[in-house]
Amino acid sequence: MPELPDILVYLDALRHHAVGKRLNDIIVRGPSLLRSVEPPLDAFDGSVLMDVSRIGKRIVLHFDAGTALVIHLMIAGRLLWHNERARPTGRNDLAAFRFENGTLMLTEAGTTHRATLTAVGSEAELQRINRGGIDLLTCTRDELATRLHSENRTLNRALTDPRIIDGVGNSYSDEILHAAQLSPFVRTADMSEAQIAALHEAAMNTLTHWSKELHRQFDGGRKFPGRGQITAFRTGFAVHGRFSLPCPRCGCPVQRVVYAENEMNYCARCQTNGKVLADRSLSRLLRDDWPKSIEELEEQHE
Repeated sequence: MPELPDILVYLDALRHHAVGKRLNDIIVRGPSLLRSVEPPLDAFDGSVLMDVSRIGKRIVLHFDAGTALVIHLMIAGRLLWHNERARPTGRNDLAAFRFENGTLMLTEAGTTHRATLTAVGSEAELQRINRGGIDLLTCTRDELATRLHSENRTLNRALTDPRIIDGVGNSYSDEILHAAQLSPFVRTADMSEAQIAALHEAAMNTLTHWSKELHRQFDGGRKFPGRGQITAFRTGFAVHGRFSLPCPRCGCPVQRVVYAENEMNYCARCQTNGKVLADRSLSRLLRDDWPKSIEELEEQHE
């Protein structure tokens, strides 16, 4: 799922390619995509795109009539830009936003389509979409502490909950927690001031670094991201998507916990005092053979 640094890349690209341009029409091909009735999509025909913003992981297109289109890419949704007037023709093409100078194509890989498009008619209506999470790039340490202490959750779940934290998913949660040297299973209500300070610094540094790196990679939005360039697995990540590879800090093999359709990656030596966290699938299967520490894990591979 595109997260905060990825969404910022899309906003840069949209500002460069589409802001100030007239939207001729919208073609929706995916029947499950549209999640609103009013205003109708043809009400946007001829409108000028005035600005773009984000609400969490959602991309907001603001038009001159005070209306807006909200795009949630979910896991596999992506945006592409064509310099010509195009129609959604490929099996993954869900919608085409045809501007006077080119086409913004909304695509989604796979057979389960979860991406959404919502048309809103006012600012008040737009704000009702906001889940209320705080922005880790701008919040203070005290604001972060207040949010984390308001509920007793595991830290990983809190970081990826849009009601608590804005715009972070599994990828950057893994990277932030590794940088902070914190276990993903720390209970938020029990976090010390030192732990929150480490988390706040790690979040600021991690998200700032990757936002700047992607801004540089796509030339400040002049290059619109192409197929496969917005991804949850980036060269340079410390732990996310690097199961069994060496931790860049200590060299210990990166571990993972698989749950539902998600995967959480961490370093046992750097983050959990050497404890290997239970994996719901493998630990239940292996039971007593499941390693409880990094030392046991290393012995199994000798």
